[in-house]
Amino acid sequence: MAERENRRGRREEREETPEFADRLVAINRVSKTVKGGKRFGFAALVVVGDQRGRVGFGKGKAKEVPEAIRKATEQAKRNLMRVPLRDGRTLHHDVEGRHGAGKVVMRTAPAGTGIIAGGPMRAVFEMLGVQDVVAKSLGSQNPYNMIRATLDGLKSESSPRNVAQRRGKKVADILPSHDKPAAEAAVEA
Repeated sequence: MAERENRRGRREEREETPEFADRLVAINRVSKTVKGGKRFGFAALVVVGDQRGRVGFGKGKAKEVPEAIRKATEQAKRNLMRVPLRDGRTLHHDVEGRHGAGKVVMRTAPAGTGIIAGGPMRAVFEMLGVQDVVAKSLGSQNPYNMIRATLDGLKSESSPRNVAQRRGKKVADILPSHDKPAAEAAVEA
């Protein structure tokens, strides 16, 4: 995002990253009772991602729906997080996420499985760029809690490269070797 100063000396932000896709997850109409009747407002929940491993979510409230969606999208772009993906299509390992009463379980899946997940979780996986995953929401069905629980689980996702670097080993030492017979591996251990 490039910044420039206008004539009054204030900074303006220009959007130079149109590669983000966004998905409206939920829109909620809220009302406030005042002396003359009711005033309606709208709350929007939006998930944004580049479909290559970055995802974020945002909430926006306004008197009109498009404005609420715009605010939510801007907030989501500011709160992006990177998630390592295996082969750019699935998770590296099974993971659990929690937020409040929301609990989600996400499992890695073989190629061709597709996204098996409910509403708000599906939006997160599609914006993230995951193609194969099996996920289940346990507990809260509130879309806000489901998305936060999903992102909580994805935060703990780590790639073999990250694990190897943290342990001071090589990636080959971390990954299980499938080419050796089991007996040979048992003798070496």
